[in-house]
Amino acid sequence: ISTNALMEKLYLKYEQKPWTETLKLVHFCMDKPLGRPVSNCPDGPLLSCMEKIQRTLNAKSLFSVMNRLESLSRQKGLNSHVSPSGTVCYITSDMFYIEVQLEKDGKVMDVKLAHLGEAPVICDDLVQHLRMKNYDAFGKILEDLSNLYQIPGNSEMKAKGYLALQSLEKDLYSMSLQDRPEDVSRVTEILHGKVGHLVPRTGGTPMNIELYISPYQVLEAELNPDSQVCGAKIVVTVEGTDTLHRLPISPLIADSQTGEDGSPAFLPLTDELSMDLSAYFLLKSHQPIPMSSFSIEEIQRLTGMLGIQIADLKVAPLYELIVQSTLKEKCSEDLSTCNSCFFVSLPDCPKHCYFINNGSDKSDLAGALVSKIPFTHPKCVPGIIEVLRHQMAYNTLISSCVSEKHINEDDSETLYFEVAPQKNTSFSVSFPHPVKDNLACVIINVITSREIQCSLHLHPQDPTLNSSDDFISRAVKR
Repeated sequence: ISTNALMEKLYLKYEQKPWTETLKLVHFCMDKPLGRPVSNCPDGPLLSCMEKIQRTLNAKSLFSVMNRLESLSRQKGLNSHVSPSGTVCYITSDMFYIEVQLEKDGKVMDVKLAHLGEAPVICDDLVQHLRMKNYDAFGKILEDLSNLYQIPGNSEMKAKGYLALQSLEKDLYSMSLQDRPEDVSRVTEILHGKVGHLVPRTGGTPMNIELYISPYQVLEAELNPDSQVCGAKIVVTVEGTDTLHRLPISPLIADSQTGEDGSPAFLPLTDELSMDLSAYFLLKSHQPIPMSSFSIEEIQRLTGMLGIQIADLKVAPLYELIVQSTLKEKCSEDLSTCNSCFFVSLPDCPKHCYFINNGSDKSDLAGALVSKIPFTHPKCVPGIIEVLRHQMAYNTLISSCVSEKHINEDDSETLYFEVAPQKNTSFSVSFPHPVKDNLACVIINVITSREIQCSLHLHPQDPTLNSSDDFISRAVKR
């Protein structure tokens, strides 16, 4: 049947029906709970079209803002209803509710959040998102809030999971204050703080930890103190599991006492302070982190959990993962066709060409992309952060050799280097000797995120180069 004939049939079918009935039909379809994905249900196309219209329209009136909030609530699996006055929208679940207060013209006055058993508090982040019409960010917060309670069991067990998260957050905050100088800078906190630069949970925004920035970003922050250089962040949350784990439901750092090694002293996990829950804590990264099998095993040892099994992750040569992640950040080309040869232009210097040798799938050269790290005790967090910093410092050095350019127009003065992985957190950089026809090699060992050792290796019969190991180490660290 042609489109014109179909439209004619629709006109004839509905020309006798009043507009109010059509509106009722639309509202009925929109209010129906979805038991299946939108694409598979009969009214799916209507729902999809209505959601696209809601996203496209710039909600200005009270009516349009209410419709947008109700539509967004449905998409996130939450309930919503409007107050008798028509100026307050309640977005609710069994465990929390959000109260959006509007003026008659649709302007957002306040947004309050209340968890089960708690008094409502004003959430500035939610207010700002709605005033800026940033409904995607508002919807993401609704998802995050719902995910806090995705724990098997009844409402009481879900509430205990939230209580465990609160306890963890209080302990992490206590750790962030221990041995912290009053005038410590944000950059110093990020690179050296026991739990990085910690930002407590506010309203719907989860607690996050900024734990690493590259040397280039440090320099940028020094040259422009007013700039807010954003480093690598992880989010602190809780997630439901199929197995029981012992989690604290009360803060475990009771005072400022520390252990022999300067670490905080924790109370034991007694029945009063902890319980078995089908959940564990998570450190989540929005961007998956390329991690070596060595780093993954170190985190397993720290947490005592086998939740991160190298066998359960997609194993690949570590350098391949670092290159792909770097290119994904720098450009949008098809990663599957990317070369392993990259040209880097430096000021007042000949062009560099780096060959990235991926190595092999051997366990000490393999890695995986990690975005979730489970743990059950706050004492694990400082150690996890050190491992992540160590890995990120290593990744930063390798990724500095990667560029979106892998075709050279002029190779007359190009300097060539090969970067190849060695054992654990060391790698080699090989290059032609400037005088002889042999190769020279520098072994770079990233001992920690703050300590690097370099050693120059030459053929015994080749003339020495005017660079000591100490000088190379200081240059690379800088």
